[in-house]
Amino acid sequence: MPVGSQSSSLRLAFFGVLSCSIVLAASMLAAQPSGEGEYDEYRDLFEILPSVPPIPADNSMTPEKIVLGNKLFFEPRISASGIISCATCHNPALGWTDRISLAVGHAGQVGERNTPTVLNSGFFEAQFWDGRAATLEEQALGPIEADIEMAMPLREALDRIRGFDIYQDLFEAAFPDEDGDPITEENVARSLAAFQRTLNTPNAPLDRWLAGDEAAMTEQQKRGMRSFVERGCLSCHSGPALTDSMFHQIQVPGSTDEGRYLVTGEEWDRHAFKTPTLRNVALTYPYFNNGSVYELSHAIEIMAEEMLGLELEEDEVADLEAFMHALTGDMPDVRIPSLP
Repeated sequence: MPVGSQSSSLRLAFFGVLSCSIVLAASMLAAQPSGEGEYDEYRDLFEILPSVPPIPADNSMTPEKIVLGNKLFFEPRISASGIISCATCHNPALGWTDRISLAVGHAGQVGERNTPTVLNSGFFEAQFWDGRAATLEEQALGPIEADIEMAMPLREALDRIRGFDIYQDLFEAAFPDEDGDPITEENVARSLAAFQRTLNTPNAPLDRWLAGDEAAMTEQQKRGMRSFVERGCLSCHSGPALTDSMFHQIQVPGSTDEGRYLVTGEEWDRHAFKTPTLRNVALTYPYFNNGSVYELSHAIEIMAEEMLGLELEEDEVADLEAFMHALTGDMPDVRIPSLP
């Protein structure tokens, strides 16, 4: 597809997302809860997920930048082997993760941690399990260079990209005010980050219920929501993405990973990991930093034991699991690009 055609298509998609956000906001104002329901007191404790996350002042989400980021996300030639892309581990068909316990990278190397989803990552205030990057821009280049992931020196990755006229055109369109060659490390990071900010999942049953649709969640899901609040889960799983983006100590079965301690060297960070988002959690198994648990009900039981010191009854676990399914939103409509 010609660059101009791609930009036009993305422009329509981008402003379509903004339109959906406006429509959702309007529905929030117009819709009112039908009477004083049993669960109305919980409405103010949750936040509807916006269609668009916060956008940094120095990296606007232009359609041209998103087109470029989309292409780079699926581009395997920025890996040493030429067969691994960002989408290898963040597969759109698998909740934008890989659904295996530990990530597999360059030359079949197995990593030490489970692949987290990139869905709604624009809402996170820390990236990676250990928070070694604060923003998507800071995060974007790490996997390209990491020996165990894509194993590609950035200078060589840029040289490969420069070998294609289409990328020269795409970078010039995305960064028209750039002095000199626009194919830079910074612009690769900006493009990937801009694209990832489009990977949001609004309109989950919880969101619709918060907007006033009483039938959006089942009675069991509402009971699970009540347990979620009463058991104190909101103290960590808060905000629109249901994560506080902070770090908490937890040592799940089979894990010896020292977590954020490896970044900060502070004792209180030993075995501490970033609170994972619960948005789309029913789709993003296996769970925990080592991907040791595939069943959502089992993950709930472990969290109750490790973080709350509780052994939950089977019925309550089932209610909580039902509530987790109410956190699955509309998946982003992303076209896998044709590559040069």
